[in-house]
Amino acid sequence: MIPARYESTRLPGKPLALIQGKPMIQHVYERTRAVDQVDGVLVATDDARIAAAVRHFGGDVVMTSPEHQSGTDRIAEAARDLDADVVVNVQGDLPFLESEMVRATVALMRRDPALSMATVKAPIRDAQEMGNPNVVKVVTDREGYALYFSRSPLPYWRDVANDGVLGYKHIGLYAYRRDFLLRFARLAPTPLERAEKLEQLRALEWGVRIKVAETACAGIEVDTPQDLERARALAAG
Repeated sequence: MIPARYESTRLPGKPLALIQGKPMIQHVYERTRAVDQVDGVLVATDDARIAAAVRHFGGDVVMTSPEHQSGTDRIAEAARDLDADVVVNVQGDLPFLESEMVRATVALMRRDPALSMATVKAPIRDAQEMGNPNVVKVVTDREGYALYFSRSPLPYWRDVANDGVLGYKHIGLYAYRRDFLLRFARLAPTPLERAEKLEQLRALEWGVRIKVAETACAGIEVDTPQDLERARALAAG
């Protein structure tokens, strides 16, 4: 599922922004549809313009409430009548989504039937990216479970990182057991979630363990006009 909303503080109309003549939501949809681990793709939106664009390129879309505060809440509504064991949440700002990201995340769910939620990370080697609040960082324990997500640099290196990896970027892609997703959306938002504006912190604050896969495919997440220009330049070659 791809949650998509038109209103965005940093980049209004982001799903419909053109990259190589296609709206960004189409790039995300087509790349997600190409993953062999995925049985179907559905865009969940509250905006008629986005729905019309998805139908125009032949995609499947479902209209959801405009009251949702997060993408997870939006796809939970769309998943109520869905016949699926695992629901993958692909953020609509990943126009260069790599199949490996989805495969690695789904593999964690298949490996452990008791796992409720999984996501993915990629190494950060650039100090500017590490300090960018639009780049969400994640730290994990020795078994690969998330300890915390933050917009702040995480961890703080008192000395120089000796392997060149400053931290790990959290990529906006999740896999959930469908039953857990429906329960998760009913949980009350939490203080850290509100502070950082990161919905995955709600799961951690409610005691849910999130397993994190690692990939070398970081790609570009389009959050700002500057990100959009980078994405357009990359697509143009």
